[in-house]
Amino acid sequence: MRPAGAPAARGTRNTRPGTGRSGADRPGAERQSTQRPGTGPEAASGTLPAAGLRAVREGERAPVDPAHFRRVLGGFASGVTVVTAPAAEDPAEHNPAGGSATAESGGTPGPAGFACQSFASLSLDPPLVSFMVGRTSTSWPRIARAGVFCVNVLAADQGELCRAFAVSGADKFAGVPHRPAPVTGSPLLAGVAAWIDCEIHAVHTGGDHLIVVGRVRALDAAEDAGDPLVFHRGRLGTFAPADGRD
Repeated sequence: MRPAGAPAARGTRNTRPGTGRSGADRPGAERQSTQRPGTGPEAASGTLPAAGLRAVREGERAPVDPAHFRRVLGGFASGVTVVTAPAAEDPAEHNPAGGSATAESGGTPGPAGFACQSFASLSLDPPLVSFMVGRTSTSWPRIARAGVFCVNVLAADQGELCRAFAVSGADKFAGVPHRPAPVTGSPLLAGVAAWIDCEIHAVHTGGDHLIVVGRVRALDAAEDAGDPLVFHRGRLGTFAPADGRD
């Protein structure tokens, strides 16, 4: 594996996609918000299932050191994606006591997105995919309100784009070319290796993460797609065939 770029600057803890599927340092593991998914305005809007979500109880915690857990699972290499969703109306706009909707830049409502390594194909019939997101993510409630999303599979030369979407509180879409995905209108980022346009099909709890299942409505891959962006042991890199062939 060949590193695709220098590590992100210190101070942006989420630029390290991390360590397994539940590490706090993986893409999209935003930690600034403590609102529990399923208890905020997105649940009241009817977008998400009404099932109550809970944190992991003390008695359910396995006797595993978190640092060791992250280190071991960080040995599993994965691709990297950016999950995006179009701007969605915030119910708080109609509730004076609830404040007003804000974009990730702190301004007017806009699209949402976060870097994600925990994406996978789930089912062929019906066509389903899945991704996992931290329960404290500040992007997830906005994606949930939209009810749709697009998975942008990053190419080897998009390491900086990954880092931009792995932080919270910034205008992630500033200067990023994109167009609406054909069915859901979710941002389809320019230059990606592939994209999958989805509707939210189901949401399940998984400890400190949520397991989001999407029903695929459209998808495609770039004709000239090169190597994918890969994450392994805290570093972004590229794919090298074991047999040496392209």
